[in-house]
Amino acid sequence: MQAAWMIAAAFFFSSMAVAIKYASAQFSPLEIVFYRGIVGVCFMAFIARGRGVSLRTEVPMMHVWRNIVGVSALVAWFYAIAKLPLATAMTLNYMSGIWVATFLIAGTLALGKLSDVRRQGPLVLAVLCSFAGVVMLLRPTVEQNQVFGGLVGLLSGVLSGLAYMQVAALGRVGEPETRTVFYFSLGATLAGLVGMLATGVHAWTWPAAAWLLPLGVLAALGQLCMTRAYTHGATMVVANLQYSGIVFASLYGLLLFDAQIPLIGWAGMALIVVSGITATVLRARAMPNPPAEEL
Repeated sequence: MQAAWMIAAAFFFSSMAVAIKYASAQFSPLEIVFYRGIVGVCFMAFIARGRGVSLRTEVPMMHVWRNIVGVSALVAWFYAIAKLPLATAMTLNYMSGIWVATFLIAGTLALGKLSDVRRQGPLVLAVLCSFAGVVMLLRPTVEQNQVFGGLVGLLSGVLSGLAYMQVAALGRVGEPETRTVFYFSLGATLAGLVGMLATGVHAWTWPAAAWLLPLGVLAALGQLCMTRAYTHGATMVVANLQYSGIVFASLYGLLLFDAQIPLIGWAGMALIVVSGITATVLRARAMPNPPAEEL
């Protein structure tokens, strides 16, 4: 079931990216971060009230740290999108799955559990195959004058990996996903507001402004599904299934923006799908009900 939550999250985030593409015709990235955040705050407050979930938390510093890392990852990704070809920026950000696997393996080795790492070898291979599929589909390139942007894009992937680990940690201490997403939306709102004060605010014009509401709702739904997946699912499997977002985004490009997908791109899509299914099956066979903190 947690696989389905991550696939749903990937779909919502890809749909959000379509809204961002239309809204960016009028609004800067920092403005989009703000509007995404403020809509998310209102939406999640409504959801929390409907579910009877208190927004008061016993672990405020965990939310602060998750927001610092998560919002920094978001800003770094937007910077990379501005300075690099879109395919390159997306590939570097989607390395987060590789970093999640790296962090988990390093932590397992630090605990002296070498046998656990060996046992999870096929799962690690599935994650690597998914990333290979991303590279085949997006075919990233970096020019000599784009090295700094590439480093920032790489940093966005590292920070995203850390943010996902923090989401899983919040779930392990009992934080409801509604509360986790509310505080992340609040952090994005504050960061976007500071940025808007520094860079200025554009006037609302249609149709770009019409995309701000669905953008925020889709972002909140994606965060909600992603948080639930990382809270209750096996972290490495969930990180691997995140790559399905590239498939959804590519299909949107094909249907809405006249993008062309070459044969190697279709092969990359197939590799992502097969690797995601393989990772899920391998994990289910190894441990039908794995705790979220394990590989």
